[in-house]
Parts: sequence; structure tokens; C-alpha cells
Amino acid sequence: MKIRLYFLASLIFLMLSLQGCVPVVAAGVGTGVVMAQDRRSNEVFIEDQRIESKLSGLIASELNGVMHVNVTSFNLNVLITGEVPEEYTKAEIGKLVSRVDKVRSMNNELVISENSSLVSRSNDSITTSNVKLRFLNNGHFNVEHVKVVTENDTVFLLGIVTHAEADAAAEIASTTSGVKRVVKLFEYLD
Repeated sequence: MKIRLYFLASLIFLMLSLQGCVPVVAAGVGTGVVMAQDRRSNEVFIEDQRIESKLSGLIASELNGVMHVNVTSFNLNVLITGEVPEEYTKAEIGKLVSRVDKVRSMNNELVISENSSLVSRSNDSITTSNVKLRFLNNGHFNVEHVKVVTENDTVFLLGIVTHAEADAAAEIASTTSGVKRVVKLFEYLD
């Protein structure tokens, strides 16, 4: 029974780690539940989703080539992760971000390399799920206050948190199996 519960919890967190997918799949009620737990205003929450969608579309339509790029927006701050073939493409993606209304800042964490493998991306999704599950089990802060993005064994933490919550989240993430590095991109309440 305990194994089934752990598997179910892991599966739920794996689904939650698929950036941007849950609010689309759980339209309406699911989005409302997520929004109610979030420290962002409803307008900013929706604007973050619009920014992610807009940037993903711009990247796909304006930059040809085989690349793996993830766009995450949290409180109007954009995180770009993934792999691109050359510095020019990385710079062009940065320029695209600057064309999107309401973006306050950007962290361009793209690396110049071949695309990561499906196995690597799957491992990153599992790592994200494990970090979130450990957050939940820890109970020192609301797991919905911290967004977790994992790329190539690096965990990026975003959210509107207190310094104590940030420290707890970073400690949990850094001690999670498979994590090589933790990058805090928080905004602080205190």
C-alpha cells in the first residue's frame, strides 16, 4: 500500500513538473486551485502563462533549427533553459524575450551543445518530481510557493518566498539524488 501511495505521489509530481501542461489539462477547476495557492496575483499568474506561450511560439516560428528550449515565466521573470547549437541562437532568443510585453527580467541559462537526450530529459523530470515530493514531505513551506525547473541535473528554484523558505528549498533540492547544482532565482518577501 505504501509503495502504491509513493508511486501515485511520484506520478502526480511528474505530471506537475511538465511545465505549463497541468493548467491546460486541468483547465478551470485545476487552474483555480493552483492559482489560489500561488502568491502571485491571478492577473500575473495568467500573464506568466501568456508569456510562456508567446515566447515558445516566437522561438518556434522565428528560429529554425534543431534545438531544445524551455521557457518558464514566474512573476513576469523569464527563465530560458535548454540547448542551442551556437551563441548566435542563444543571443537571438534573448532578443525575442525583450520583444514580449510585461517581461521584467530574463535569466538566459541556455547552453551551447547538442540537444539533450530523451533519457536525460526524463531524468530531469524525475529529479523535479523528487524535489517536489521532498518539499511536500518536509512541510516547512507550501510547495506551491516554489517552482522547480530541472535542466541537465541543475535545479532552478523560482518563487516569491521568505529567506527561510528559500534556504529550506535550496537545502532540500541540493541534497536530492541526481542534483548537481541549485540556482536560486527567488523574489523575497522579507
